[in-house]
Amino acid sequence: FQAAFTLLLGPFTFFNVQKTKYLQIMTSLMRWIAFILMIILALIRISKGQAEGHPSMAQLSGIRNLFGVCVYSFMCQHSLPSLVTPISKKKHVNKLVLLDYILILAFYSLLSFTAIYCFRNDTLMDMYTLNFTNCKIINVAFIRYFLGLFPVFTISTNFPIIAVTLRNNWKTLFHREGGTYPWVVDRIVFPAITLIPPVLVAFCTHDLESLVGITGAYAGNGIQYLIPAFLAYCSRKDTQLVFGSGTVNKHLSPFRHTFWIVFVLIWGFSCFVFVTANIVLSESKL
Repeated sequence: FQAAFTLLLGPFTFFNVQKTKYLQIMTSLMRWIAFILMIILALIRISKGQAEGHPSMAQLSGIRNLFGVCVYSFMCQHSLPSLVTPISKKKHVNKLVLLDYILILAFYSLLSFTAIYCFRNDTLMDMYTLNFTNCKIINVAFIRYFLGLFPVFTISTNFPIIAVTLRNNWKTLFHREGGTYPWVVDRIVFPAITLIPPVLVAFCTHDLESLVGITGAYAGNGIQYLIPAFLAYCSRKDTQLVFGSGTVNKHLSPFRHTFWIVFVLIWGFSCFVFVTANIVLSESKL
C-alpha cells in the first residue's frame, strides 16, 4: 500500500500543483462530513449510556503528544493566504478570521471531548477514525468504510500540495541572487529530497503516537512559535524601510507590540525545555 501511494502520488512532487480550488473544496467537504459523523456517532453512543471513557483531569506524559496534535491543528494557517487574498474589502478581515478560528476551535473541542468520554483511553486508536470501523459502533457499512478510509482521502489530496510547497521552499532557501539551478538539481534533486524522507519514515515506523509526539515537540515548536515570531519581526522592519515609519496601516494587528514577539519567543523556549525534560523523564522510567 505504501508503494502504491508513493508511485501514484509521489510523481506530483516533480510537477506544479495549480488550480487546486475544486480539490480543496472536495477535501473540505469530506472533512466536514467526517467530523460531523464522528461527533454525532459519539454523542449517540454517550446518550445511550454506552460511554466507556473516564478521563483524568490531567496527564503530564501527554504533553509532547499535545504539541504534535497542535502542529497539525496549526496547519489550518497554511490556508490563510488563500483565504484572505481574494477578499477585496479587508475592513472586516480580522472579524472574519476570528470567526473562522472560533469555528475550527469549536469543531476540535467537540471532536476531542466526545472522543475521550465515548471511548476508554486504552481503546482510543492513534488514528481516531479507525475507532468507528467496528460493527458495534455503527452498523452501516458505507459509513464504516468512509471513516476508515478518510485519512487516505485527505492525505491523498494534501500530500501533493504540501510536497510542492516544501519543494519550492527548498529552492528559495538555497537560492542565490541572479543564479539559476541546473536542470537536474531543479527537476530531480529538490523533488527527491522532498519525497524520500517521508517515505523512509513511513517505511521504518507505524507508531503514529511517538512520531507525532517527537516531531511536534521540536519541529512543531519552531513552526508554531519561533519562525512566525522572527518572520513578524523581520517583516515589520522591512515594511518600515519600504513605506517609512510614519505610514499608518489600517489593518494593524491587536498584537502589534514588540512585547508579543518577545513573549512568543520566551514561550517557545520554555515549551522546548519542558517537553525535552518530559521526554527524558518518561524514557528513564521505561
